[in-house]
Order: sequence, then structure tokens, then C-alpha cells
Amino acid sequence: MKTFIQTVAAILFLSTTANAQTRTDATLRVTVVDPSGAVIVGAHVRVTPGDAALDTGPRGEASFTALEPGRYSIHVESAGFEARDVRDARVRAGENRREVKLAIARLAETVQVGRDARKRASDPRSDAFATVLSEAQIDELPDDPDEMEQALGDMAGPGAVLRVNGFRGGRLPPKSQIHQIRFRRNMFAADTHEPGFISVDITTKPGLDAWRGATNAAFRSSALNARNAFAPVKGAEQHQRYGFNVNGPLWKQRTSAALSIDGVDAFDTKTVVAALPSGYFADSIRKPNDTLNFTARIEHALTKSQMVRGEMQRSRSTADNLGVGDFDLPERGYSQTRTDDVLRASIVGSIGKALYNELRMQWQSSALAVAPLSVSPAVLVLNAFDAGGAQLSGSRGSSVVYLADDLDIAAGRHAIRAGVQLDAGAYRSSELRNATGTFTFASLDAYAAGRPTTFTRNTGSPDVSIAQAQLGLYVQDDIRARKDLTVTAGLRQELQSHIGGLNLAPRGGIAWSPFKGGKTTVRAGAGIFFDWFDAQAYEQGVQLDGTHQQIETIVAPGYPDPAAGGFAIALPAGRVQFAPGLTQPTLKEAMGGVEQQLPGDIRLNAMFVHRRGSSLLRGVNVNAPAANLARPDPSSGAVTEIQSTARSAIDLISLNLNFAGPQQRIFVAANYTFGRSTDDTDSPRERAPQKTPPPCIVRADAVGAPLQHHHRPRRQRRYGEQRPPCRRHA
Repeated sequence: MKTFIQTVAAILFLSTTANAQTRTDATLRVTVVDPSGAVIVGAHVRVTPGDAALDTGPRGEASFTALEPGRYSIHVESAGFEARDVRDARVRAGENRREVKLAIARLAETVQVGRDARKRASDPRSDAFATVLSEAQIDELPDDPDEMEQALGDMAGPGAVLRVNGFRGGRLPPKSQIHQIRFRRNMFAADTHEPGFISVDITTKPGLDAWRGATNAAFRSSALNARNAFAPVKGAEQHQRYGFNVNGPLWKQRTSAALSIDGVDAFDTKTVVAALPSGYFADSIRKPNDTLNFTARIEHALTKSQMVRGEMQRSRSTADNLGVGDFDLPERGYSQTRTDDVLRASIVGSIGKALYNELRMQWQSSALAVAPLSVSPAVLVLNAFDAGGAQLSGSRGSSVVYLADDLDIAAGRHAIRAGVQLDAGAYRSSELRNATGTFTFASLDAYAAGRPTTFTRNTGSPDVSIAQAQLGLYVQDDIRARKDLTVTAGLRQELQSHIGGLNLAPRGGIAWSPFKGGKTTVRAGAGIFFDWFDAQAYEQGVQLDGTHQQIETIVAPGYPDPAAGGFAIALPAGRVQFAPGLTQPTLKEAMGGVEQQLPGDIRLNAMFVHRRGSSLLRGVNVNAPAANLARPDPSSGAVTEIQSTARSAIDLISLNLNFAGPQQRIFVAANYTFGRSTDDTDSPRERAPQKTPPPCIVRADAVGAPLQHHHRPRRQRRYGEQRPPCRRHA
């Protein structure tokens, strides 16, 4: 299948190239927008010479075909806006794009105020609060959707949230199908769940006038790579990417369709460096991975102001030899197959003159299967090598439904948004972690003598099915206090199953443009955010609750039979439990910032962020041995209780510099962040440090992996891994 797609893509690429060489006519696509960057529907566009005239469609576009290459004049007019003429517009053979921005008409006094530069600069919904990439700038982004997503994340800075047509998750569309990319900095909007510095909103465009297609391919190898100093030979690396996309009208100016297929065939090499009983060992292991993605989208204009959109995505990826490298020998590897399916539908448009509504629905299914190379017990020899099975097998999956509706109301000085967001999902897991057990040896000498320090194993059935739902309700009002000052006030309430709390989150902010030119904007705000209890963390807690699976620990076991040791001590089984009265983690944040428009289309942003977290989730061993080495419950081992007791603190200064020069094919984005952060927890599955821990006690954590021993060099923990005790305790 992959070879067939590559062949078809190559043929289409060659035919497209040959077509372009003989083509002499031109197409001109004119997009008409208002001062905020929103498209204008029904604008009248006339092109001369030829005196061709069209009205813009639902996406604000008018497309003129079969033009002779040359220079044209473009006249655009629309009710409520000033007419504009673009003279001497050069049109080359092939496709040409031109964006025309209309100013608000000067006749009405209220509209004249709307054109004030300070009013525009202080409006959170205008482009003064955003960096907007035009189609010419989008053309300069990477062709590969994954690389483009990485580039947009780098441009936006840390904590950025990407949305495509209002949806999160899934894959980005090909850049040839993207109409606009907007970087927004309204951090305290009530319609967002998570705190973030910048949100990236991506809008696709329908092919309403003619069919267009594109192919792309890329190849990267390790020819110029250097050899890893620890590898016996230079490891090979290869990355092949291929793709094809097409879009066009099914019903001209009413219904369009878009299709894209892309894939990746790649591998890299991981170096294994270990000390075996037979001596030094080094090897290079190839780690292949393949991905195939398919996306289909249909857009239909119900009326001049209403559009319905449907989309389907499917992605499948495979990866082999995961878990191999460093101390981990090749036998520790495992393969992974992941399949994701997404169905989306949305209806957007205006209702009368004062209302605008956007309804979004999504169903997302995910399936992950893991297969190890070996099911043998794991053997971990500290600071030497790791052998045996990966201790990971089975599968997991989820099915999640998402529903959201936003209603915008314009009423005088008020711009109100109210809405609802609902996520409901079913999750299932049969993942076996540490099912055949893990032996831990303190040294190579201990391994040679057959004296492991510990043996751990998760027993029981891992089969778990859970359901989880979360709901967000919000209302927000952007109040125009003065022409240079906007005050924003909002309230959001969140509810989640398995966790309590009223969870009311008030938020507010101001945007002020102090100078007449409108090139300086001062923003400040504060608000409360709540975090969700991750479904996977809850699922793993249920798996290890003592009824599905138990954590078995043996000190000084025998080897290879852990029960055959003369000094073997089997510790009571451990488990995980949830504390009563769990609440959603809370984040309180305040921000102040300044944005300055500099000469030469350069924009500088500076802001300070102060954030404090409370009621964060962490695991605490409530059955830890006391000073006399006795546990509160002698019949149980470590009882890791997930509690809402952790805290965090973040203070940072962020600087962002942007320059856009599409005529010079230059776009520069630079981000600098200086900050300090502290956190009491990594995740609900990580145990918090005990106040008075005994000097050396064997304890299993929430997922069957004990805490690190202070004598052991720090490295990544593995499920079922155990540390060597200084002495043996029951």
C-alpha cells in the first residue's frame, strides 16, 4: 500500500510539473477582510481590464479564472465599509492570491470610533491581540505537517495550544489547505480550560472555484552524521516522507471537498553500552517507525452566513525496538502499534445581526497494542546492564466524545460570549506491567554469585474499564469602557466525575492603549484555572487497587526461582487507593504585559507571569514504616494514596519578537523566557517524599516501581524495578 501511494504521488507530481510548464492562463483569488481580519461575505469585487465582477462567498473569497498574465486593477466595495482600489496588481501565470482589507465606513459616528487605532489596539478580539500569518507567510512554513506543528509551537512559545477549526488534537492539515493561522494572547478568556501564554488558531479554506492538488516528498539520511563515541560503528538513520493532497468544489461556490494522504518511513539507531560478566559490550540497534495518515473534509455553505463542516481522520503508526539503548540490551525491546480515528462536525455562522454561533462535535477513538520481544523476567544489574523482557505487553484503548458550543452576542459596548464544553469517554486497558517479575542485583559480583537484592511482580488481572466525564460552563463579557480601554470579566465552572469541588473560576483583565497612535498596548489580568484528573492516571490507580492487581515484593530472593532463597522475605502486597475528598488541582495566575509595534513590521511583547498551584495530585505512602520500622497496617505493604495536597509555584518573564516580511520571504520569531519554578509532585502516580523515612526500606510505588535508592546513580525508573536494601525488614 505504501509503495503504491509513493508511486501515485510521484506520477501526480510529474504530471503537475509538466502541466505548470505549459500553462499560460492565470487565476486571481481575492480575499476581503475587515480591520479585525474577519472575512466579509457578499463584498463586490471587480477586476479590470476585462471588467469581470464577483461577490465574495462564505469564506470572503472571489476567484477569477482564465485571466491573461499582466497587471490589473481591483475594486472592492461592501455595505458599511469604505470602497478600496488596488491598482497595478501584477498577475502571473498560475495561481495568485491577494488580500484586501476594507476600512469601516466614515459616515456613522459609532463606526468612526471603531476605526480609532487605540480602540483596535485594546480590543482582545482584534488582530492587535494576535499575530496573523497570511497565505504568503504560511507558504514559508515546512511542508511536513509534523514539522509545521513543531515550528508553530516554537514560534508561539511554551504552553501554546493549537486548534484547527476550533478543535484540539488530531493532525494539522496540509499548508495548501490552510487559510489563516492566528496567534492569540488573550490568556484569561473564560472559554479556555487550561492556562496558556498563546493559543494558535488554524482555519482551513474550502476549494470553491477549481480543483487543485499538490504532492510532496522528502528524504533525509545519516550521511553527514558523526559516529557515537560509544558505538562500534556509525549508526544508520533515514527519514522518508511522502504526501498528496487535493481540494476543490463539488458544488461550485457552495460545497467543497479536501483529501490528503501522507506517510513517514523512517528509522534511527540507538547505542547500547553495557558491562556484562564477559566484559564490555557495545552495539547499535536500528529502531524503525512507520506512519500513514488519511484526512477527508467536506464544507458546505448552508446560507451566505452559515457553514457546515465535516471531517474524518485516520492515523496508524508502528514502532519497533522501543526500550532498547544505554544499559538496556536488545532483548528488552518491544514493538508498539497505535491507531487513531477522528470524526468531526461543526456548524458556524451568524444569526441575525447581533449573534454568532459555533457548534462543534467530535468523536475520537484510540487503540494501542504492545508486544515484547521476550516475556522472561527482567534482570537489572545496577550500573552494568539490563536484560530479560520489557515487562510490558497487552493493549489499551479509549473512545471519547466532545461537544462544545460558543455563542457570541454584540450589544452596544458589550461583546459577550457564553458556551459549554463536554467531554465524555470510555477507557479500557489490559496492559500487563511487570507480570513475570523483575530481579535487581546490586552489582556484577552479586549477579555472578546469584544473589539478587529484591524481586518484584504485579499479580492479578489488569483488565480494567472506566468511564469519565468532564463539563465546563462559561460566560465572558468584553466591555468597552473607553475607546482606548477594554475590561474583560468572565466566570467558568468545571465539573468532573471521580473528583469533587465547586470549581468556580473567575477571570478578568484589561487592555489599554495609552497613546494616540495605537502602537502600544498594555495588558494585565488574573484568574483561576482548574486541572483535570487524567483518565490514564485514574485507570492505573484502579488497576493496582488490590482487587485487580497486587504488588508483590520479595527481599533477598533466590535466583532464578525467587522463592528458593534461604533468606527470602516476602513483604505484604502493596496497593493504590484514592483519598476521600479529592478535588481538582487549582492554579491561580496573574499577568502583566506590554506589546509594542516597532518600525519595519516588528512586534515586541514582554510579560511577567505569576502562578501558584494548590491541591495538586500526588501519591503518599500512608502505610510507611514508622521510626520503629513497624507499619501502621502490618498486613499490607506500601499503600500509595493519591491525595490533593501538592503545591507548585512559577514566576517568569517572557519576551517575544516577531517580524513578518512575506515579500522578502522572511518570517522571524524569537522567544526568550527566564523563570523559576518549584513543584511538589511529578504526577499522581509518583509518591511524595516521606517526612521521616527510615534509612533504607523496600517500598513499591503506585505502579509497582519502587522509589530510587540514595546509593544508586539516578536514572529512569522502570515498572517493577526495585532498589537494594541496606538491611532486611518485614
